[in-house]
Amino acid sequence: MKLKKPSLPSSSLLCAVPPCLSQIRLPYRLIPRRVRVSSATFANAKLVTLRNRVASLHIYYHSMAGTDHRRSRHHDESPTQPNKKKKGSHNQEKSLLINLHSCSKRKDLSSALALYDAAITSSDIRLSQQHFQSLLYLCSAFISDPSLQTLAIDRGFQIFDRMVGSGISPNESSVTAVARLAAAKGDGDYAFKLVKDIVAVGGVSVPRLRTYAPALLCFCESLEAEKGYEVEDHMDASGIMLEEAEISALLKVSAATGRENKVYRYLHKLRECVGCVSEETSKTIEEWFYGVKASEVSDKAIGSDIELLRAAVLKNGGGWHGLGWVGEGKWIVKKGNVSPAGKCLSCGEHLACVDTNEVETENFVNSLVALAMERKAKMNSCEPMADFSEFQEWLEKHGDYEAILDGANIGLYQQNFTDGGFSLPQLEAVVKELYNKSGNKKQPLILLHKKRVNALLGNPNHRNLVEEWVNNNVLYATPPGSNDDWYWLYAAAKLKCLLVTNDEMRDHIFELLSNSFFQKWKERHQVRFTFVKGCLKLEMPSPFSVVIQESEKGSWHVPITSQDNEESSRSWMCITRQSL
Repeated sequence: MKLKKPSLPSSSLLCAVPPCLSQIRLPYRLIPRRVRVSSATFANAKLVTLRNRVASLHIYYHSMAGTDHRRSRHHDESPTQPNKKKKGSHNQEKSLLINLHSCSKRKDLSSALALYDAAITSSDIRLSQQHFQSLLYLCSAFISDPSLQTLAIDRGFQIFDRMVGSGISPNESSVTAVARLAAAKGDGDYAFKLVKDIVAVGGVSVPRLRTYAPALLCFCESLEAEKGYEVEDHMDASGIMLEEAEISALLKVSAATGRENKVYRYLHKLRECVGCVSEETSKTIEEWFYGVKASEVSDKAIGSDIELLRAAVLKNGGGWHGLGWVGEGKWIVKKGNVSPAGKCLSCGEHLACVDTNEVETENFVNSLVALAMERKAKMNSCEPMADFSEFQEWLEKHGDYEAILDGANIGLYQQNFTDGGFSLPQLEAVVKELYNKSGNKKQPLILLHKKRVNALLGNPNHRNLVEEWVNNNVLYATPPGSNDDWYWLYAAAKLKCLLVTNDEMRDHIFELLSNSFFQKWKERHQVRFTFVKGCLKLEMPSPFSVVIQESEKGSWHVPITSQDNEESSRSWMCITRQSL
């Protein structure tokens, strides 16, 4: 049966439109399979349909875009306006901080104050802790400028009052700046109150030496000695150490107010904390000893008990007794030099090589034992490890040594070349040199790891010497899994003898006692060495310590800081008494 050709409108040819372009799907009109359509008719119909659909899609997308635009515009008109304002305000605050930092760098107080005045009249800028801190720092920097001092102090307090009134808690830096302003005004009480308030509140803001210094120095300058001592006590309770400027100020006010016991105490404070004193401090010391009050002071309880004084000096490690003023009459103050051997060229007295005192040394030894035991407990070595107490017992039995040797450090010295290895001849040279230097002809003690000792015993060329050392208790092999550093350091500390090593021992410093203590111990006990073309040179500790010294005779020797730091040209104050 022959079918009639239907008259189809061009829009019914949806099959010619790709599905992805048809956003609004219309129902298909079924076309019989056997309908024949000419190619020209089909092409024309397809073109017309595509054009219509593109136009429809264009209208549709334009309509949707308009809706989105209206939504977007509505969104922008409401919630984002405050954000834009907030962002603009934030930018102004950041810009103000940058400008204030720039004023600080240029030391431009007037411009910084102008920026501050403009900011507090603006409703768009909210000042933060950083803004106030920068302003207060700049004000405190001008307290020594006569032309701007009054302005800096007055405006500094105004700024601080506004800071506190705004509910912003001052940090340590801000308090330090205001304390300086208060001290410059002569109000040490307020400067001290600021620091005490920080301590009372606690938290992250912890006072430092610079926070206390304005109050302490202010009290000392105004001769309010008792208040100065109160600040010192508060610092001590906070764990803050005095430095030369503060100790010198306390020494000066004590001398000016006739407190001889305090003068004595601060002289020893300088000895402990400073070493060489500045020219300014040396003048303060000189003024005291030239004064009438100094000539009157004398500890009658001590008198001339030389044995008591010597015992105290020995207990303290040499260089001071700490029992009080010795002798009577006026003091004689001279400035001179000290010979390389430690002889004062003004009075002929020999200066001491100051060691750590008995309490410090005992604490040091106990710390070493505790650390060695702790390390042992943390070791996960599969090999059995001898207890550190075995070495302690061995040393107690054989410990008559004048020097301890870091065997690995000596044997491996300058051996970082192709054929380099452990040099037993270097170690032997050090042993022989120390034996010859010993007045009692005592052998030193070598500490060397057992693994290395076994390697040396396995070498026929070294076996006899190593066995001889072991049999004569010259060599002790530290056990597997242990750190031989703790052994030689403990032995040297326990026996109070020399330690031969070039090891800087930086890793030990942070784990033991204070850095100042360990540095003093090293200066007194460490012997460094070099080998120049095979020849050994030992660098022995200095025969005397460059620190303030008080002799058993009652005299004082005070080293003064020199520009070139050369000991041969360093000036010393030699202070003796006519009765000595």
